[in-house]
Amino acid sequence: MFRGKSRQTDKLDTRIREALGNPEWLQGIAVKPDGAVTLVIDADPNALDASEARRVEAEARAMNVKGVTSARAMLTAERTPSSAHTHSEPQQRPGTQRVRKGARLSDEAISQGQPGTPATDRIPGISRILVVASAKGGVGKSTVAVNLAAAFAKQGLRTGLLDADIYGPSAPTMLGTSGEAPQTNADGNLVPVKAHGIDSLSIGYLSDPDAPMIWRGPIVMSAITQMLNDAAWGTPDDPLDLLIIDTPPGTGDAQLTIAQRVPVTAAVLVTTPQEVALADVRRGAAMFSKTAVPVLGVIETMSWFEDPTGARHYLMGEGGGQKIADALGLPLLGQLPMLSEIREGGDSGKPAAAGNGSAANLFHEIARSVALNLDSLQTKAPPRIIFED
Repeated sequence: MFRGKSRQTDKLDTRIREALGNPEWLQGIAVKPDGAVTLVIDADPNALDASEARRVEAEARAMNVKGVTSARAMLTAERTPSSAHTHSEPQQRPGTQRVRKGARLSDEAISQGQPGTPATDRIPGISRILVVASAKGGVGKSTVAVNLAAAFAKQGLRTGLLDADIYGPSAPTMLGTSGEAPQTNADGNLVPVKAHGIDSLSIGYLSDPDAPMIWRGPIVMSAITQMLNDAAWGTPDDPLDLLIIDTPPGTGDAQLTIAQRVPVTAAVLVTTPQEVALADVRRGAAMFSKTAVPVLGVIETMSWFEDPTGARHYLMGEGGGQKIADALGLPLLGQLPMLSEIREGGDSGKPAAAGNGSAANLFHEIARSVALNLDSLQTKAPPRIIFED
């Protein structure tokens, strides 16, 4: 049964259609009063990979619309008859359902398409998973992920690093393992490459460094899932204490795959102080909020440059990390100035946090803050992210 829309849901319906570009393949939108959205997408049964990529992209775009609390896209399809000139009704695939454009689904239909709760089952051999994310590229996210992993490993934790930045894997360079390749064990699982006390996997170990990664959504999701689930990260008797996932920038299919299908313990957001980066941090925080992933706090990079006299120069702006942390109701976990040791460590394959000195101390302080906040999740509710109009 189809029903008329309320004014509120009608406005949200319109905003979602505009965000998607009012495409012909959008067969219908169902909006519940609480902001839960179900999209019905016309799929080509002869191009399922492309249709799956369209589904993932549509969910991501819908989730970025203000007022949407969750988004789920369902694929429907009908196969065109083989004869070229026929007026008979097209054959419908078993289990599919056609929905008129602009139709409002009944509550019963909506309830069948709502997103499930976030993954809760632990992956065997992994105790906790920390996502390092930024909605903007070039802010030092991978540098933070690698050095946090090195800091935790140096403090005695069994630590893993999954480089999920499919299109720009940098972990092999930063760990000095570019020439390495993971082996497989007797069970056929990938054995992570070990360096600086870190067990690591990256698409960079499995692909030609000069070859472009022209992968669509389903292939990206499959690659991430395989490196996560089909790898010998640990055992029930000797699990990883912590797996750090370095995500690609943005809030697209790879990020949603991790947030929705991986039992993530928590996430941290990385940003520079400049306003352009701060706007993107809000988008990243919104994605984690809508997928029920706790965000521990914000890490600010490129905070300042200190000249030989000790004077600080705020080349990227001042106080931006604290500003966005306060706006979101999150703690500022640490600030990282522009230090040559950090850059040199990444280029040489020797993470600064794996050594000694001022840069190592900074990462170890941030690692301690992250560890304390991770532990606090066991005893109290995670911080509530605040979004103000």
